[in-house]
Amino acid sequence: MTLTLSYSNPSLKGTIQVPGDKSISHRAIMFGSMASGTTTVEGFLLGDDCLSTISCFRKLGVGIELDGKTVTITSGGEASWQEPSEVLDTGNSGTTTRLMLGLLAGTSFHSVMAGDESIAKRPMKRIINPLREMGADIRGRQDGQFTPLAVQGTTLSAINYTLPVASAQVKSAILLAALKAEGKTVITEPVATRDHTEIMLEHFGAVITRRNGSIELEGGQKLTAAHVQVPGDISSAAFMIGAALITGQSEVVLTNVGSNPTRTGILDVIEQMGADFDLKERAVEGEPSADLTIRSSKLNGIEIGGDLIPRLIDEIPLIALIATQAHGTTVIKDAEELRVKETDRIAAVVAELSKMGADITATEDGMIINGPTPLTGAEMKTYGDHRLGMMAAVAALAATGEVQIDDPDCIAVSFPNFVEQMNSLIN
Repeated sequence: MTLTLSYSNPSLKGTIQVPGDKSISHRAIMFGSMASGTTTVEGFLLGDDCLSTISCFRKLGVGIELDGKTVTITSGGEASWQEPSEVLDTGNSGTTTRLMLGLLAGTSFHSVMAGDESIAKRPMKRIINPLREMGADIRGRQDGQFTPLAVQGTTLSAINYTLPVASAQVKSAILLAALKAEGKTVITEPVATRDHTEIMLEHFGAVITRRNGSIELEGGQKLTAAHVQVPGDISSAAFMIGAALITGQSEVVLTNVGSNPTRTGILDVIEQMGADFDLKERAVEGEPSADLTIRSSKLNGIEIGGDLIPRLIDEIPLIALIATQAHGTTVIKDAEELRVKETDRIAAVVAELSKMGADITATEDGMIINGPTPLTGAEMKTYGDHRLGMMAAVAALAATGEVQIDDPDCIAVSFPNFVEQMNSLIN
């Protein structure tokens, strides 16, 4: 079903709470399922990806009850998991697929994972290679490069591993496998990536050492049930941030947004571009969060690359849109990881924004955007990618004429009711 959006000089005003953090919601279900006892998760993201994670663990025999945005997980720990009688369907979720490989590798049973057409194209070898070094028995298409993947649980051994690419998913899969491995696993990160897994390991009672770019975890540790409060997802908040920045006379307050320093690259970028915003940290345990006030701003083009990229990789489609309304040239580089996301996001972002009249060119590892340029209505493809769907919806605010979005339902992966929330702010 196509969604048509058309606005006339809109401004956005009001206060909203964006949905719970997707990365943290996934991990809360996983850790609660691994831990002995009853875990409660508040602020859970009711998105398709996170619901796929719940479905997979239910098939492993874990008791999971959902009441609104609160999840109750009752588990006897990993030892109580049962061999699934059917394929574990991970849907569109790369996080579910990749992290569960680490969890399943050290079990005592056989399991098979598969997702949708997008997941079937996403590379898994970067996860499987270190897990095989630990002794994992994982098989799949092209020697495990693609799903479906079969995992025969076995005894694992600790490894010392240096991440060849900056990837929180690779790091997390190894850490989850390391809990079941014999010995101490050491992971070295050349570039820091999001550390939700490390924070949650400690929250559920594991002892983990982090120093000088390395992470150390001793195998054989048992986790204990805990309470998890999920903050708002900054990757989702980014699209509301962008909406406020590029519309005139706007002021939007986003409450309880996750402010983990490994995820706040978007705030560094808009600050460098000249954005007018305030950040007020909240007092919480575990994951940090803050209230963010964002106002319409005159922005300038900048260069974005290097160590900043892993801290904003999911927000780059939105940053590219913002750059079309900034003065000067914005260069995004070192972002080749975008080519293996839900779609080739570099090619897709350039193709779709070009339809609207943007001056944007793809490079091998990013894009170059000249602005400001007026945007016009167009028929926009999402490629089944939630980030591209939200980018198109925000672009409609700055466009003259109608913007038609071909598959708006994909936005529900991370931000159900996004368009309704955005429209509720229009003054």
